[in-house]
Amino acid sequence: MPSLDYLEAQTGDHAQATIIILHGLGADGTDFVPVAEQLDLRAVGDVRYVFPNAPEIPVTINGGYVMPAWYDILGTEMQGVQDEAGLRASQAQIEELLAAEKARGMPADRIVLAGFSQGCAMSLLVGLRHAERLAGIVGMSGYLPLPQHTAAERSAANAQTPIFLAHGTEDAVVIPHRGETSRDALRALGYEVDWHEYPMGHSVCMEEIGDLNAWLVRVLAAS
Repeated sequence: MPSLDYLEAQTGDHAQATIIILHGLGADGTDFVPVAEQLDLRAVGDVRYVFPNAPEIPVTINGGYVMPAWYDILGTEMQGVQDEAGLRASQAQIEELLAAEKARGMPADRIVLAGFSQGCAMSLLVGLRHAERLAGIVGMSGYLPLPQHTAAERSAANAQTPIFLAHGTEDAVVIPHRGETSRDALRALGYEVDWHEYPMGHSVCMEEIGDLNAWLVRVLAAS
């Protein structure tokens, strides 16, 4: 059993795909339920959604306040220091979720790993390293964590896995440049990155949901 608590929803009794959605800092698994409810993936069959809850940990940049977080935020973006131990710990927990889905009979290439902000960082960290090919990786309003390790640690199985990245041009939490730099780093490594920008802050908009919907139908139909 996965060590993370999670919510689960299915659009029908015979799931043909699983989408795991990782929330951002200070949120929980309920945060992206409304977004999932906006998706129409009938073209690929019934879908299972898994919404994990991040552990509650002290977050340094917020004065040590305990909140749901996939890893600690040790300083500002300009300082560029990342909580590698926390990232690795959450990586292992998310791998447990993937293993549980496969144990239930869902092939890895019918699983999409998605996330927002911190959840985006985790979806990229885990998805690029997962030992079996996933259907797709989604990153919303986030960035590539531990970029110095990506080339050495990435899995050959996911070298061709499509990636959807989206960012708000007015994002003051994760500045757009950080998303663009992540996009460029992934493309330099040969990944197929479907990049989208929207006139919004650190959030999700209806146009983004529509673009994501179309992308999900495409990658799940192809996998």
